[in-house]
Amino acid sequence: MEAAVRQPSGAKLLRILAFTTSISVMSATMFNIALPVIAAEFGLSLSQVSWVSSAYLLVYAVGTIIYGRLADAFSLKHLIAYGLILFSLGSLIGLFAPHYWVILIGRVLQAAGAAVIPAISEIIPVRYFPPESRGRAFGIVMTGLAIGSALGPVVAAFVMSVLNWQWLFCMPLFALLTVPYYFKHLNDKPSGAAGIDWPGGGLFACATALLLLAVTNASWMYAGGFLVLFMLFLARIRTAPEPFITPELLRNKPFVSGLAVMFVTTGIGFALVFLSPQLLANVNRLEPGLLGFALVPAAIATALLGRLGGALADRKGHLFLYFLATSLLAVSFMLMSTFAGMSPVLIAVALIFGNVGQSFLSISLSIAVSRSLPQEQTGVGMGLTAMLSFIASAFASGIYAGIIDRGADAAWNPVNGHPEAAVYSNLYLALAVLHLLLMLGRYAKAARST
Repeated sequence: MEAAVRQPSGAKLLRILAFTTSISVMSATMFNIALPVIAAEFGLSLSQVSWVSSAYLLVYAVGTIIYGRLADAFSLKHLIAYGLILFSLGSLIGLFAPHYWVILIGRVLQAAGAAVIPAISEIIPVRYFPPESRGRAFGIVMTGLAIGSALGPVVAAFVMSVLNWQWLFCMPLFALLTVPYYFKHLNDKPSGAAGIDWPGGGLFACATALLLLAVTNASWMYAGGFLVLFMLFLARIRTAPEPFITPELLRNKPFVSGLAVMFVTTGIGFALVFLSPQLLANVNRLEPGLLGFALVPAAIATALLGRLGGALADRKGHLFLYFLATSLLAVSFMLMSTFAGMSPVLIAVALIFGNVGQSFLSISLSIAVSRSLPQEQTGVGMGLTAMLSFIASAFASGIYAGIIDRGADAAWNPVNGHPEAAVYSNLYLALAVLHLLLMLGRYAKAARST
């Protein structure tokens, strides 16, 4: 009965969420196009300047689970208002920043506020919709996420073609327009649950940052620091009265398995957002405006087909959608590997398969993870799911930037005849193989279970 009562309000919330999610994800991804310009302006390498994106994603990720835990003690509408105001404050700092380190401060504050969006985007479909229609709910939200990921570079290209790149910081101001609608349609009441284990959360955040530094800088010192802090974190969650992540949640095998798959596939899929603009700018030499046009078809296709993915999951099951999504992604990466260095029109076609596939995959995995959680662990579990997705994106951006900086000695794809695009072609080929292996592994697991 409760689900039936909440669904009309939930349908309105989904539309608001889709818009807000698009704004927050655009703010995360649109700076990818600006990275070469920022690097040239401040005399930095691509690996160094990639912190404009990876620092945002890291704070965004850790903040997501914190907001998820706060949602048990405070109303969602007040958390959203607080988060969006902080989001806008960071934007104003970045807009007028005179130095690179001030830009990073603005990005961190942006992320600290924007992290409320993925948290509620995972919680609302679970709280307001029953399992049999949850695919449609996640489909609408994931459509907003996919549109934001795809349109970020497009909007960035347009802004940079007529204004300075720092005007990209203005995008979050549009999210403030949604606050009155959340106050109108959210009717949740805080449960008065216990607070957050801040020491445990701090250990987790610092360990994650050190791991990212170890990956981007190939540093054993950072890797060692990560191991020490992560062991302290594991000890903390076993002794804290209200641990940051409960040990029981980590012993939930279906949940942990779903998180692992989501972590890997999100990192792979982030190549579409991070690598493709770099390829078109550095190899095809496209100006920002033309680069944006190459990304428009994928954005349109994702917007049109996102809800279809949710409907397919409800009718045929999330596993069917998983195989369809991984097939589309494998095709996309193979095409990208082959077409790297060729006409941008071919890249635009390949991105359609990839963006739609990534949207379908996110829907499928979100449904699978939500069904593996007991009701009392839904908030923290879905918050952790969103958090790890963004951590995966942060890791991936550092890894991809480091590989691009090093270049390639040989081309692995014999069909691609463009040496200047070899490093991109090799990366896309490796990612296609990874998706095929994941699909075969999931098929084998499904066959054993039947």
